[in-house]
Amino acid sequence: MENINLEKVKSSIVELRSQKVIIDRDVADIYGVETKRINEAVKNNPERFPKGYIIEVEEKEKIQLVESFDRFEKLKHSTVLPKAFTEKGLYMLATILKSKIAIQTSIAIIETFASVKELTTTVKELFENPPKEKQQSLMKRSGDYHDRIIRF
Repeated sequence: MENINLEKVKSSIVELRSQKVIIDRDVADIYGVETKRINEAVKNNPERFPKGYIIEVEEKEKIQLVESFDRFEKLKHSTVLPKAFTEKGLYMLATILKSKIAIQTSIAIIETFASVKELTTTVKELFENPPKEKQQSLMKRSGDYHDRIIRF
């Protein structure tokens, strides 16, 4: 698997409405296709994307994305509001896109989201002030997850 795809995945994850998501233009960039191809896949397969799989970005959210991330500068003048893919939406998109790069990228996305989730859980446990021996175990585990995320 190419590291560049994994780096793109990690750096593309943003938080929107308290969820980790990837904006459609970043999904397209990761998969090496045009954004319109991603949106066509969604449009042609609406039954695969129930509520909670895709977030329709609102105008104020788009403005916030443009202000917070340089890579969204092109969205500033776009009349089309982007879509944000949740983890579930990305998994479903992976079942539609069948190219070799799509498969590799899907694996990278799944691994990255899983590692971030595991790291978050471990860090939350650390904040609960467990006994010292449990703390050491959790610290090691969080370090392992961190290394795994970086390695992906």
